Amino acid sequence: MLGAKYYAEHPLYPLEKTLADINIDGINPWGKTHDLEDLTDRNSSLDDLLGQAAARQGRVMKSSSEPEKGGFYRVDSFEFAKAGVPVLHAARGIEIIGKPPEYGKQKRDEFVAKHYHQPSDEVDPTWDLSGAVQDIQLLFEVGYQVANGDKFPEWKPDSEFRVKGSTSCGH
Repeated sequence: MLGAKYYAEHPLYPLEKTLADINIDGINPWGKTHDLEDLTDRNSSLDDLLGQAAARQGRVMKSSSEPEKGGFYRVDSFEFAKAGVPVLHAARGIEIIGKPPEYGKQKRDEFVAKHYHQPSDEVDPTWDLSGAVQDIQLLFEVGYQVANGDKFPEWKPDSEFRVKGSTSCGH
């Protein structure tokens, strides 16, 4: 997060001309999912684009399954949000296709307990990266729509990151 903080304070490209921050903070190594989680909590029009793209993949966008962990506030995108740039941070889903309902949550909890930010947090050749591909295709689609759109993404009216008195984020 220190790099994101530094960049937000010293951008190479002016933040007022930056369309969005799409954060990829990890991959889904357990296979394709029926769902995905929106950690940015539907704060901007980016979340709408994410939900539409997920639906085109036959997936359902859900809110964070662990809101008590404050995922929105613990990732690089938070620094961009504080600077007024609309952000998107989707997390891997937990409803793994072809697996029992509890499988995805068990795998995630096991990874966090044993490997997250540990020396063992490295590539495992047994991973099923089809879910990572699914998520990257989804986020690419959202980014492509933003880059080719005719307007900047906007904060929702009730978002805490919306600039007061503006209809978007001051753009």
